[in-house]
Amino acid sequence: MSATVRPRTFAATLGLIAMTAVWGSTFVLIKDVVERMRVVDFLAVRFVVAALAMLVFFARPVWRLDRRQLGRALLLGLVYGIAQLLQTWGLKLIAPSVSGFATGMYVVFTPILAWLLLRERVAGVVWLAVALATGGLALLSLHGVSVDPGVWLTLASAALYALHIVGLGRWSREADAIGMSAMQVVAIAVVCVLATLPHGPSLPPDGSAWLVVLYMALVAGAGAMLVQTWAQAHLPPARAAIVMTTEPVFAAGFAVALGVDALSWRMLAGGALVLGAMYLVELAPRRSVALDAESIHHEVS
Repeated sequence: MSATVRPRTFAATLGLIAMTAVWGSTFVLIKDVVERMRVVDFLAVRFVVAALAMLVFFARPVWRLDRRQLGRALLLGLVYGIAQLLQTWGLKLIAPSVSGFATGMYVVFTPILAWLLLRERVAGVVWLAVALATGGLALLSLHGVSVDPGVWLTLASAALYALHIVGLGRWSREADAIGMSAMQVVAIAVVCVLATLPHGPSLPPDGSAWLVVLYMALVAGAGAMLVQTWAQAHLPPARAAIVMTTEPVFAAGFAVALGVDALSWRMLAGGALVLGAMYLVELAPRRSVALDAESIHHEVS
């Protein structure tokens, strides 16, 4: 691995960790809002605000996208938007903890899809990390589960999230990251608005709800998509997915810090397994040649 690639991959990892920390903070914030407005309305307003902000501030990078990258960005946004809706519909039928685990199954689907679609070789240490992350997610999220339609909907959303991760890892380029991020958010906004038809989205009911929506739109929406798109220009899909499983760890941490939940052995053990998985693929001093090759696979079209 070259001297320039390694700092970039490390910065990409830190970016994804920061992004998942932001996502983890949102579970506590949106609980009250989604009890006072429909979730599809919340998603539609959130992503419309995010899309407008990105088009205003990043019009030039969007304009510089060639037709191929523009089409790829819109396709990725379509996949992500449908995943958001499936996850939301599934959440209506199952407990949030079960939804969190089923959604986190993208960590399993991602290397499988990378192998099936791109014929990428996945190193043994990555599969070990996938197993550790899955075990950690189970400890953090599950307290008994039955497989019902809500679980199947959420697993379908996880498969689409994995497809988005794989596609982003394949198509993202550092020079196009801003423009592609903006157009993905535009596509997500369109999908979410269509889901509110025939009546269209209702606006947040009050000022406090608007503050949450703006945070979700600008920081956890536009900002997170920008970070993920840039980071995946430097990380292979399987490793990105494993790093992103730190989201429930941060969610649990915020819940404990804010007094919403009590610290338990399951949180500690589950968090340790997830962090151990990330250590295996990102921070361990010994790297296999396969992993090193993975980190620059995207440089070859």
